[in-house]
Amino acid sequence: MNHSTSNPPNISIIAHNVRSILNVGSFFRTADAAGVGHIWLTGYTPGPDTHPERIAKTALGAEAMVPWSRMKRVGDVIARLRREGVQVLALEQTKSSIDYRACSPKFPIAMIVGNEVDGVGVAARKADVIIEIPMRGTKESLNVSVALGVALYELTRGWE
Repeated sequence: MNHSTSNPPNISIIAHNVRSILNVGSFFRTADAAGVGHIWLTGYTPGPDTHPERIAKTALGAEAMVPWSRMKRVGDVIARLRREGVQVLALEQTKSSIDYRACSPKFPIAMIVGNEVDGVGVAARKADVIIEIPMRGTKESLNVSVALGVALYELTRGWE
């Protein structure tokens, strides 16, 4: 499906303190495929401005197609988006997280994804809803770029 001719839900991604440029490149590629309108890079997350050649390896041009911005503090992004009426979701495993399939987002939304080891961290406490993907195997989590793709497609189910 070519999302440029359809009417996608209004979605942003907030990538906070992600270490790997390869994961960030995957975010851009997934964002383009899923119809995401904007990516926010916060904390020390690398991006097209810091590693243009390296991000191109996984983004394959999507970094030029998906609008993005950089802000140092994730709290500033969350506050800005809230003022714009955006519901903020965090993709994280916590005691208060809910199964991502049980989430009924109120668009527009922004989804926070975080560090490959430490997760979203304190930014999760600023979210309106914390969602998680249940793990059935022995590992406790998915790769952050894989988890983002799974969650985005579930949250936009029915947009066709």
